[in-house]
Amino acid sequence: MPTPVDIIQKKRLGKALNREEIEQFVRGCTDGSFADYQTAALLMAICINGMNAEETRDLTMAMAHSGDMLDLSSLSGPTVDKHSTGGVGDTTSLILVPLVAACGAKVAKMSGRGLGFTGGTLDKIESIPGANPAMEIDDFIRTVETIGCAIISQTGDLAPADKVLYALRDVTATVDSLPLIVSSILSKKLASGAQNIVLDVKSGSGALMETLEKSEELARMLVNIGNATGRHFCALVTDMNQPLGMNIGNALEVREAIEILAGKTGGALKEVSLDIGTHMLRLAGFDRPRERIEEALTSGAGLKKLAEMIEALGGDPRVCEDISLLPQAEKIIPVPAPESGWICSMTACDIGRASIALGAGRIQKSDKIDPAVGIIMTRRIGESIEKGEPVAFLHANPASDVESAKKLLLNAIRISKEPVETPPLVYAVIE
Repeated sequence: MPTPVDIIQKKRLGKALNREEIEQFVRGCTDGSFADYQTAALLMAICINGMNAEETRDLTMAMAHSGDMLDLSSLSGPTVDKHSTGGVGDTTSLILVPLVAACGAKVAKMSGRGLGFTGGTLDKIESIPGANPAMEIDDFIRTVETIGCAIISQTGDLAPADKVLYALRDVTATVDSLPLIVSSILSKKLASGAQNIVLDVKSGSGALMETLEKSEELARMLVNIGNATGRHFCALVTDMNQPLGMNIGNALEVREAIEILAGKTGGALKEVSLDIGTHMLRLAGFDRPRERIEEALTSGAGLKKLAEMIEALGGDPRVCEDISLLPQAEKIIPVPAPESGWICSMTACDIGRASIALGAGRIQKSDKIDPAVGIIMTRRIGESIEKGEPVAFLHANPASDVESAKKLLLNAIRISKEPVETPPLVYAVIE
């Protein structure tokens, strides 16, 4: 059996690791028989020399099988899931999960918390009074069978190797290695049990991959490796050069999701959600997928399903009829545009950081979140604005750093004297 040093040296020399070596590495980092410095050395060798498709698939499968593999075979309908690589104002899960469930699919989704400028679905759910996304697996599967969907926190026994590797990647400058990104994302999705998975790969200033070329490369790798495991995958490459929704902040994003499901508002968040949902239903074998998901929206079936899911999580389902029951900030502060013109660009990550300054996000995992605070944007790229008109409204509480949030927000937005084109929402679909 090769030693950790043998495996590190082989990859340092640019050679491909075989399945046995990769499985030994994943076991070692999970049970502690590989020292952290040895795991970090191998991560750096992978980052520098890369991995071929077979290595990446073997690493993905070994990480997926490093803990529990959720079995959804008892569910009575096709199982579907989605994953976003993260962004600002990305509230698609709260819209898609109930909408797709209302169409007859079973959506058993495990989600995470936000860190940095990227918002977490669990934080949004916890902003709903009483809602608790922690649920035992048996109760989770029973809930999905009964109402069609649930969003819960990822269990500690799901892909534990990923937790070890991600923590080390974060402090060894190996986060942006494509094989490591692919294996991290896919191992958790495979362990979560769904057979049909749509990936939303963001591209732009508020995304993991800032360039379209890199985003499409990541999407292709994810789909190719994912399909090679026997599941059904596709990916959409979507824009994250500006917030997807108009609301940034936990209760504010829940509010926007409810307003979309209630037919009270539209925009980019609604359109991207419908696009992703259409592919979720298509992968799961539904005919007329676009018509079905639009019917679930216009009939109110998606909103009803969201209320059922909130109640199943212990939350107050009345928020779906009365958004004033969600946490409210003490102050709403307009941020006036410094000049007239057309919004020509936004730096989405800085808008996300502005929401953190208000208290809507966390820098460290231990940071507390204020569910009420955040930002509501009034304009998107390509839209006009007059000097003095609000470009956004800050929802703030006494602990919010309003001045820092204002500065970050205004520095993130550029205004042109000439009209500019509206950027596309979806750049590519990768099958």
